[in-house]
Order: sequence, then C-alpha cells, then structure tokens
Amino acid sequence: MPHANTKISGTMRILSHYISSAVNEDIPPEVTEKGKHHFLDTLAAMVSGSRLGPGKAATRYTALQGGRKEACVAGSTILTTAVDAALANGMLAHADETDDSHKDSRCHPGCGVIPAALAMSEKEGRSGEALLRAVVLGYDVCCRIPPALGVDSFYEAGHSTHSFAPLFGAAAAAGALAGLGEKQIPWLISYTAQQASGVNCWQRDENHMEKAFDFGGMPARNGVAAAAMVAAGFTGVADVFSGPRNFFFTYSTDPKPELLTEGLGERFEIMDTNIKKWSVGSPIQAALDSLEILIRDNTLKPDQINRISVRMSDRESHVVDDRSMPDINLQHLLAVLTVDGNLTFSSSHDVERMKDPAVVEVRSKVALIPDPGLARRRPIVEVTTIGGLTVSHAMLAVRGTPENSMQREEVEKKAIDLIDPVLGASRSRELADTVWALERVRDLREIRRLWMA
Repeated sequence: MPHANTKISGTMRILSHYISSAVNEDIPPEVTEKGKHHFLDTLAAMVSGSRLGPGKAATRYTALQGGRKEACVAGSTILTTAVDAALANGMLAHADETDDSHKDSRCHPGCGVIPAALAMSEKEGRSGEALLRAVVLGYDVCCRIPPALGVDSFYEAGHSTHSFAPLFGAAAAAGALAGLGEKQIPWLISYTAQQASGVNCWQRDENHMEKAFDFGGMPARNGVAAAAMVAAGFTGVADVFSGPRNFFFTYSTDPKPELLTEGLGERFEIMDTNIKKWSVGSPIQAALDSLEILIRDNTLKPDQINRISVRMSDRESHVVDDRSMPDINLQHLLAVLTVDGNLTFSSSHDVERMKDPAVVEVRSKVALIPDPGLARRRPIVEVTTIGGLTVSHAMLAVRGTPENSMQREEVEKKAIDLIDPVLGASRSRELADTVWALERVRDLREIRRLWMA
C-alpha cells in the first residue's frame, strides 16, 4: 500500500473511487440501453472481423499461445487467457471500419474497451449487469484521456489518440471487473501508463493489419494485463498523473488532468459515441448519407448522373481518397451506393466489385475535392445530372451520431447483417435477444457460445 504521507492528487483520488465502485453503482436506464447498443455493435464487428485478414491473423496467433482457458475468441472455438483473448478480440473488433467512434477524443472506444471488459468478465464469471456498468466506465475514462492530454497537439506530435485512449478505458473496465479496490487503482493506472504507446504512422498500413492491433488489440491486451498484474499483487507508483516526470509531463505540452474527472457520474461519454450506420470508414459516413438523400429525393438513376463531387476537409480527405481497400475508398463506395441503391457490409467489402463495369463507370464520375475551409466530418455532396440539374446536400448530423442517433431496431439490423454470414440467422437472432436482456445473465460464460463458431 502507498505510505500514508504519499501525496496523491485529487484527480487520482476521484478517479480511483469512481473506477473501484463502478460495477456496484446504478446507471441511468438510457445509459444502460446505449451500453447494450455498443456491446452488440462491437460483438458484431468482432464476429464479422473474424473472417477478415486481421481477424484471421489474430486468431492464428492466439491459437499458438495456449494458456489457461479463461475467455473465448469470437468466431472461433478458442478458449485462452483473458490477456490473449482481449488481444484477439480487439483486433477482430477493428479488423474493419465497422466499430464505433468518439469524435472529440479522436478514438474508437469499443474495440479496446469491450474486448477487455468481456475477457475479464469471462475470467471472473461476472454478470451481464456488471459487464454493462464496466463498459460504460471504460468509455468514460477512454474518452476523457485525449482532451486531458490536449487532443489536437497530442495528435499532431505523432502520438496516436486511437491507441492511448482505449488503453486507459480498457484498463479501467478490466480493473473494475477484477474487483480491484480503491487503493489498488492508482497502481493499475501506473502500469497502464507505462504501457501507453501508439504512433500515427498506422496511417501507412495499407492492409488494416497493424491498425487493428494499434486501435483494438494492443489497448485491450495491455489494459487486461495491467488489471491482472495488480490483482496478482503487483504494487507501483502511487500517482503517475502527478509529481516529478509524470505521465502528463511526458506526453503533453498543455495538460489538463482535471478533465479526467470532470462530470464523472453525470456526463456519460458512451452517450456521445457514434455507432456507424454504414460499415465503412468514418469520414465517408456523411457523404453516403447525403448521396442517399439526393438519390432518394430526386429519384436519380446511375445513367442520369454526369458528376458527383464531394468537398471534404483536407485534414481527412486523404484518408479515403481512392484507397485500395473498398470499405475506405470514398469514390468506390459512392459508386456502389448509386448503382445498387443501398450499401451492405457484403457489398462494401466486395473487392471484385471494384472491377464491376457499372461501378467503375460511376466511380469515374466521382470527384473528391479537399477543402481547408470545411470542418472534419462535414463534407458537401453535389450531384449534376446529364440534363443539367445540380443538387447538393450537407449532412449536419450523420446517422448514428448523438444528434441523429440510431434506434435499437437499426443497431440490431446492422449487427445481424454482420453476424448472420458467420453464425447463421438463428444464432444471430438469439444473440441480439440476449444482449437486449443482458441484465438477466448471471455469468458471461453461460452465453459466450453465442459468439463462438
């Protein structure tokens, strides 16, 4: 235990109390409901991701590790240690661009927090209610880390908010589920800080393999490892957030550690986290929403269109400009939506469709224009017809964002679209129904068969 005269900051004291008591505290019904949305959405990403390149690699790697049978790897028959299960499921959850995101913190909370919470829940035989509360806690911690570090300057310095934030959220969720006490949480956070890493060169990963590790696998694994070590008796620094050469001194030029505890228990970050309507890259969501509206409202057919132009912030346009992967290629996805009148997980990931003559023809008419005057996630889509009609639309509130949230039925429809091809219609239906009644689950190990292959 820390010596009585060891100075611990107010921030650390508040955070330690919040984390250690989270699974025993009630949360508002609307927060519980939103937690279920994100749990199902992330499970669906994990199951579908098990059949993609990064997911297959993570599953192969985990199968070679052996170890105690504490938790499962989604979409497989593998039971392994909680640490390795968190790694694999984190990579599965971000094997693609399907999982949730949090705009202000510039991270994907679910792919780190939920695999960690799930692994520790299985290891400890926790209830569905405890899992949900831990997930909400994880999002609260995760999404407060980048603002406390100074999100823009931190990101521009080359550090990856997408790795740092989910790591702390994963550790908080895992630590709470491991039953760590208030005096142990500072050690948990110190071991988490020592493992904090992530470099923005992930943007050069063309196969989404390292990105899956950086965003989901590494944060989930390290968070569970930190919790497991402290649960096993590891002690550490009493307050890594304050004192000489602390975490904020190392990583921030304008630290605001007080933001870590601002609004805890009153403002739940999961309520401000997006669930994607479309299973594609985040910067493309608004453009697809706008094009869908323009096609519907003007009854446009592919052969009537002369040009589709998309003006997008120059800070994100390069991320989706004519990429080799279909689900992060803006021009291709807008063409598929135009040709099909819809966009599913299957059609947005079909590499062969990139050679489809009908899609290629429309794609040649799509122009992506970087615009330094536009805010991120605020593209303007303009369609000009062969007859000379020009219509445009800017989606101010993308479907799935807090300002235009998806309802339970929409989240379920998306999830089943992802799960069904892997586990079948009957299991998909049972899985969704079980998540909606997660508070009734006494032990997560009783239902993990629902997402195992």
